[in-house]
Amino acid sequence: MQRTLKYRGFEICVDLVPTSKDMFDAWFRIDGQTSAPGVAAPGQRIKVRSGPFSRRWAYFVAEIAGQASVDVMLGPNE
Repeated sequence: MQRTLKYRGFEICVDLVPTSKDMFDAWFRIDGQTSAPGVAAPGQRIKVRSGPFSRRWAYFVAEIAGQASVDVMLGPNE
């Protein structure tokens, strides 16, 4: 299952991988034009830890993790 959202000029791609009935591991990937210095894994999937999660929670935590990563790369949104 996949979902993509736009945030501050980047696309955050969220992937859910089933682990058991109604439970999922959450992964996210950030795609965009800007390559920020010091970014260790541009365009690579990153697993959200502390899973598995319910479907709704998995999407939520992966989206928030992706948004936080973009905020770290770009700095405060003023």
